[in-house]
Amino acid sequence: MAIKPLDNEKELLQKIAGGDDRAFAELFRAYQEPLAKYIFTLLESVQMCEEIVLDIFVKIWENRETLPHLDKFTSYLFILTRNYTLNCIRKIVADRKQSQLYTDDVQYRNDDQELDINNSETYQDVLQRAVSQLPASQQKVLYYRQQGLKTREIAEHMGISTDSVKKYQQWAARSVAEFLKIHAALSILLFSIRN
Repeated sequence: MAIKPLDNEKELLQKIAGGDDRAFAELFRAYQEPLAKYIFTLLESVQMCEEIVLDIFVKIWENRETLPHLDKFTSYLFILTRNYTLNCIRKIVADRKQSQLYTDDVQYRNDDQELDINNSETYQDVLQRAVSQLPASQQKVLYYRQQGLKTREIAEHMGISTDSVKKYQQWAARSVAEFLKIHAALSILLFSIRN
């Protein structure tokens, strides 16, 4: 991925380090599209591209004091993009693997160990299992949200940005919904096999 540095990049980085959000917006506008294009070639998902680009720029903002000390900002940007994209790919693979392991586990249980959503497991039990499989940061966001905290309050408790809180909540909701869908489908399948 070749990114052409901006002519006024050093000046922008200096301003951003001082907390200048207009300079940050200019940097974002300049690099957003090339980053998204590169990420899309790897993931082929517009939504994932948008999420990763936002995460990258949240990271840049959070570490803005270090920006003036970088020799080549575009190299730093490439490394961030590569790492975030690889982490995303790893998460997708792990989620698929976990989903497949869960499906295989349920399919091969013997009759006395099979899940019965009507008798042995309540919806709350299944929901709790879904939440327990989330990464710790996503679990914390859901816990604080359940306690009635607002996004800003959660961010303060966890020491992260409000954008990160929103992302963790989105990812958690998506993962839990997927888990519940799989569980419901398998329960219906098992019920129909037994009857």
